[in-house]
Amino acid sequence: MAVMVRIPSLLQAFTQGRQEVNAKAATVIDILRQLDESCPGIMSKVVEGDKVRKFMNIYVNEEDIVFLKGGQTQVKDGDEVSIIPAIAGGCVNVL
Repeated sequence: MAVMVRIPSLLQAFTQGRQEVNAKAATVIDILRQLDESCPGIMSKVVEGDKVRKFMNIYVNEEDIVFLKGGQTQVKDGDEVSIIPAIAGGCVNVL
């Protein structure tokens, strides 16, 4: 068994269109490194230096890793990791 990683449409060009990929690693950052080996370039879109980019959110089993241990958050077989880009914007009402 492995960890299932959900890939947002923004990054699916790196995964040949796959919405989900499997990984075997102990931490979130290790999963991203492993993912980058099979999908070169994807990690640079999610991580800058040693930290997750501010406009990317990563969840392990629906818990934001910001409130856990960040990239060092432990994962185990059967866990689900979701990479979710932040969405900004809105509408300005003009009177």
